[in-house]
Amino acid sequence: MKLLAGNSNQTLAQAVADHLDLPLTKAQVKRFPDNEVWVTIDENVRGEDVFVLQSTSYPTNDNLMELLIIIDALKRASARRITAVMPYFGYARQDRKTGGRTPISAKLVANLITRAGADRVLTMDLHSGQIQGFFDIPTDNLQSAPLMAADIKANYEKPGELLIVSPDVGGVVRALAVASRLNADLAIVDKRRSGPAKSEVANIIGDVQGRRLIMFDDIVDSAGTLCSAAQSLIDAGATEVSAYVTHGVLSGAAIERVKNSVLKELVITDSIEAPQPIVAGGKIRHVSCAPLIGEAIRRIANEESVSKLFD
Repeated sequence: MKLLAGNSNQTLAQAVADHLDLPLTKAQVKRFPDNEVWVTIDENVRGEDVFVLQSTSYPTNDNLMELLIIIDALKRASARRITAVMPYFGYARQDRKTGGRTPISAKLVANLITRAGADRVLTMDLHSGQIQGFFDIPTDNLQSAPLMAADIKANYEKPGELLIVSPDVGGVVRALAVASRLNADLAIVDKRRSGPAKSEVANIIGDVQGRRLIMFDDIVDSAGTLCSAAQSLIDAGATEVSAYVTHGVLSGAAIERVKNSVLKELVITDSIEAPQPIVAGGKIRHVSCAPLIGEAIRRIANEESVSKLFD
């Protein structure tokens, strides 16, 4: 088994390698002067089971091209099996036609990864579970719920008295996975989307009066929706609101919005490499997903069950 990393999340890749007690495979992923991606695998991978860790996060297109070219290089170097490990799968929000003459980009990206030569995909908290069906190769979608529930138990008193909140109807299954692990109640924010990355709270399903709340979601991008939902919950009588989100995209003024919001804290995983301002942001902290991804890689390499991780 070999583990190789692109440039998108080398810190996480090293943490996964440490968990597996496995050195990262030596490779060069560089740029020509015109910004073309250039890859050289500096170790023999013939007949090897190779895992390529690369989140397709910002800059999304650059990181996606790196992943595709690394897979192609490994295929031409006669690797026995290539698994694309994408802790964060970019383009996942474009999983259906939202209007006339619009693409389904998540399906296109799935086709590209498959045609490049990947034999398997490992990812975490896909925006929509049905994206697994876009791939014609085996796909494992890990759940961050065990990580988040463990962190909540470690940092919040009487976690069973918390109210877990899904920020929209589509995220109920994810929020319920956390709530069931804490034996906590569940509430739902009825969110109406008026355009890409734009939405507003229409209703709150559940009694939040006098309760400590934790919102659970898969992606925080501009953080506008998250912060407005938190404000609506406080206005409805909640005593405090925190948020646990798997993928911290945090684009634009997101960090400043979180800082100035009513949120007690925002907890994200390291599925996306965090620039220093995010690390230093007072209300934002990280939970590492390296042990979860590392164990999943070990199980895949040993042909063991991955789903048992979440029993």
